[in-house]
Amino acid sequence: MAEKYGSPERATLLVLLVNGGEMPNAILRKEHGVDLSPAGRDKLNTAKLLETTKVGSRLFHKITPAGENWCEQEMAGIEAPPRSSGLVRILFDVLKFYVRYAREKKVRLADLIGTPPDPGEAGKPQEPEDLEDMIRRVYLELATRPKEWIRLARLRPKLNGAEKAEVDQTLLRMMKTELVHLSPDSDRKGLTDADHAAAIRIGKEDKHFVLIEES
Repeated sequence: MAEKYGSPERATLLVLLVNGGEMPNAILRKEHGVDLSPAGRDKLNTAKLLETTKVGSRLFHKITPAGENWCEQEMAGIEAPPRSSGLVRILFDVLKFYVRYAREKKVRLADLIGTPPDPGEAGKPQEPEDLEDMIRRVYLELATRPKEWIRLARLRPKLNGAEKAEVDQTLLRMMKTELVHLSPDSDRKGLTDADHAAAIRIGKEDKHFVLIEES
């Protein structure tokens, strides 16, 4: 009989699937509202759907290929919550249709998630993306709500290998618009090696978060 998972365990796997596959437990709880208990974490690790590592005092979660497959199966059979409106039930049916179609065509759901291409641009040669535009695009992909603080440690790895110094200069230039803000992490003891490496130095203070407002 298949293992049953509670809402926090299911939500953890789905959040990881749509957010690059790995995430600190603190971000999972703070930014996505998912409180994964130790018992739930152990259950997912035992089932090899999740890999959890500890760096200092912080926990980091990474979805496994088996976890991605579980998400596909879950979404292929997902049902609307009880007492849902007709529109909600239809939306759930549409979701199941697309997930099942992708599985039939052997297309991984994780590969489909991201910014869809513009149909009007199909077949046209693509201009290299400007670094500032890339930063804004990646920020919007990572943010789950307006004016959300995003860790530079999450943003930098998605910038196609752009040099740190170049990214720093671009961020400083973007700050002059007063729509881009950088902030330090007050929890200094909780900073990881990735946080330290991704930080941008302004004056005598390292900044670890970025917030980009809509123009």
